[in-house]
Amino acid sequence: QVQLVESGGGLVQAGGSLRLSCAASGRTFSSYAMGWLRQAPGKEREFVAAITWSGGNTYYADSVKGRFTISRDNAKNTVYLQMYSLKLEDTAVYYCAAAAGGGVRTAIYEYDYWGQGTQVTVSS
Repeated sequence: QVQLVESGGGLVQAGGSLRLSCAASGRTFSSYAMGWLRQAPGKEREFVAAITWSGGNTYYADSVKGRFTISRDNAKNTVYLQMYSLKLEDTAVYYCAAAAGGGVRTAIYEYDYWGQGTQVTVSS
């Protein structure tokens, strides 16, 4: 069982930056692949970024590639999403999720555990 708590969301102007954090409980955090997904108002939840259990491999949605960076610190049971050059269309609730096993996951149904989400609002 893994419990996830996101933080770091907020209101930011277009072009600005934010760093989201996701703190995980449980001693087996390092065995989980992790991901960030988001859901904008009126839209379906979508994949944003993922990282393997070791942090050795990452994968990004085309819409955020080059602007967002996912990373993890297994000693701190935490995964991060650094977001640069934020756009209005990045406004969404961002969710942290964990998938058993180490490989990168890009499909929503592949994730086993979810956080409660943190709101990111980008203003013009």
